[in-house]
Amino acid sequence: MKMLHFKDFFWSSDLTCTGGYDVIIQYLNDGRRTCKEVEEFIRARASIEEKYAKELLGLSKKVCGHNEMNTLKRSLDIFKLQTEHVSLSHLQLAQSMREEAKKLEDFREKQKDTKKKVEQHMEVLHKHKSSQLKRTMESKRSYEQKCKDKEEAEQNVNRGSSSTKHMDKLCAKAQQAKVNAEEADRIYRQNVTLLAKIRDDWLKEHIQACEVFEKQAADRIGFVRNTIWTHLNLLSQQCVSADELNEEVRKSLEKCDIQEDMEHFVKLRRTGEKPPAPVLYENFYSGQRVPPPQLPPPLLRACPSPRQPDNRRADTVDSDMQDAGYSVVHF
Repeated sequence: MKMLHFKDFFWSSDLTCTGGYDVIIQYLNDGRRTCKEVEEFIRARASIEEKYAKELLGLSKKVCGHNEMNTLKRSLDIFKLQTEHVSLSHLQLAQSMREEAKKLEDFREKQKDTKKKVEQHMEVLHKHKSSQLKRTMESKRSYEQKCKDKEEAEQNVNRGSSSTKHMDKLCAKAQQAKVNAEEADRIYRQNVTLLAKIRDDWLKEHIQACEVFEKQAADRIGFVRNTIWTHLNLLSQQCVSADELNEEVRKSLEKCDIQEDMEHFVKLRRTGEKPPAPVLYENFYSGQRVPPPQLPPPLLRACPSPRQPDNRRADTVDSDMQDAGYSVVHF
């Protein structure tokens, strides 16, 4: 498929018309605004990431399991530590995003400077071309008028006159009209030649400007595309880093041993292996000490297992009677 280029599709039949050129300039201005919008979007996302990172960092400093001990305490410490690491990774992400936004800003400003130089040069050519066309058209009108004056003077000479003196005046006037027409013709030709040169120069510069602007547009699209791609890669890498940090917490939790923590607590905080002795009854008169009566153990009643639901009607009660003819079905 043949590629379409700016230099082939933004012309006008009017020599002074800049419509095609103006369309290209507007397109470049719109593209520059897009770069600015993307840049502001990334900076805003960086601010959000930075704020989130600071909130996480503050959260990681809060007390969490301060009174816990042994393996669970180690897991909780790692949990807080990795939360701090996640916050630092988000801070790094915010910084990376700002760097990408700065690159986009530098690219945008560089394109702005290049475009401005070309625009200024083309503006001079457009003004020069328009003013020269105006001079050429004025010289053309003057040339046409001088030619008419010459023809009229020659007709007056051809008609003749009875007076020799009057005839000499007509001849002198005709001769002057001829000189004026020839001078107007010379100026007109000179202006046409100069306009042709200006037009050729403008054509070349217009083509070069189109090529520069086309390259700028292509570079801008590619740069914005790559910037967004890099932005998404940073976000993906952040997700991977966060998951790796979370995996460290999961590994520590796998090493958290419930029985070990229970035994650790017992060994560290135990207060004694014998319960207190029973309080004896002391008779006031005899001083006899009698142990308290032994209470019978509590009677444990076995609870029946819950009956499994069946598909029979809920208002039907099964009988435990062996008599098949006996029924306790209530209606």
